[in-house]
Amino acid sequence: MKTTTETPGENEFAALCRQAWDTLIPARARYLAGVSPHYDEVLHDVAQRTEHTGSLGKADIASLIVWKRLSAQTRWVTDLMSLPDTHVRAVTERAVTAIRDTTLTRSEAARTGRSVIWELPGFRTGDALASAILTAAAPHRMAVYDSRVQHALDGLGLTLTPAPGRYGRYLQLLDDLLHHGGARADGWSARDIDTALYWTGRPDPAPSHSPGQLAPIL
Repeated sequence: MKTTTETPGENEFAALCRQAWDTLIPARARYLAGVSPHYDEVLHDVAQRTEHTGSLGKADIASLIVWKRLSAQTRWVTDLMSLPDTHVRAVTERAVTAIRDTTLTRSEAARTGRSVIWELPGFRTGDALASAILTAAAPHRMAVYDSRVQHALDGLGLTLTPAPGRYGRYLQLLDDLLHHGGARADGWSARDIDTALYWTGRPDPAPSHSPGQLAPIL
């Protein structure tokens, strides 16, 4: 949704997007200062492998489960690991192809890729791990979604409902933020915004946590 007309609702949305940058810019700086520069090495490693293979296997997904600090002691993990890796790669290859399709808008590609990954166990509800997989497959185009991002968006007054198609709408919302950010958005990627939102939506750290220690997220 590009707000090019001047209806009151669109003007209000554009104002909210512009105002959000007052939060995003310092939050991104605090994220970079507070999180180890080595933390995303797992994501980068998976992204590099996916760049060469065009798909993600069970080992790649397992790595991202650890990166997202999700529990592996669930039924869906057992179901996923019981599938042949060739089947998992066949599904993820279709998802990778979809999100890298530049004939589609970012949000359309996200929606298509998310609908493909839905076929695998564990990806029919929630978008945290699915978004990590899609981001690893196209790190310069996609972005990670989780509960902290949702909390930040709610606090900024930017609506993102849990209705089907949420991941596609999320990427559209990030595009809207980039569109309305003006010069302040120069050099920012969708991934940069998701890290700023993640930092904004985090709970206050416990006194025993060091800056580089992050609590589990969904």
